[in-house]
Amino acid sequence: MRMHEMQVHLIRVQQSRLSVTVRPMAAKQAEQALVERWRDILALHARTQCELDRALHGHGLCASDFEVLDVLAGCRTPKDTPSYRVQEISERVHLSQSALSRLIARLEKEGLVERCMCSEDRRGVQVVLTAKGRALHGEVLPVQRAVLARMLPED
Repeated sequence: MRMHEMQVHLIRVQQSRLSVTVRPMAAKQAEQALVERWRDILALHARTQCELDRALHGHGLCASDFEVLDVLAGCRTPKDTPSYRVQEISERVHLSQSALSRLIARLEKEGLVERCMCSEDRRGVQVVLTAKGRALHGEVLPVQRAVLARMLPED
């Protein structure tokens, strides 16, 4: 009987060692799958961004320019004048404050947006879509949406 108990004990020890080995391997595989999913997302973003830049280039815009115009075009205020503070735009287009300021300055120089003082806070700057900016947005919107539909098909 003692021999049998020893065999059972050895089998349990081997099983526990095996499960200790299997768990870290499973965890590593899960971690690797997570990293691969993340890299797939980054690659899809990069490919889509490049496609958007190519498609919008003929209209004098890049993807970030269009995003600012799109955010402003989608904004509605009580006066029906679409405007956002620069900080609000940066939260939606995911650019740094300095990069966004340069982009807005360029769009303003092209006559697509205007900057004005915020009536509620004189330190704040509001960005308003001009008639020219609204017209360009309307012209380019179907181009941008077509690229998104092509690059981001539903599963």
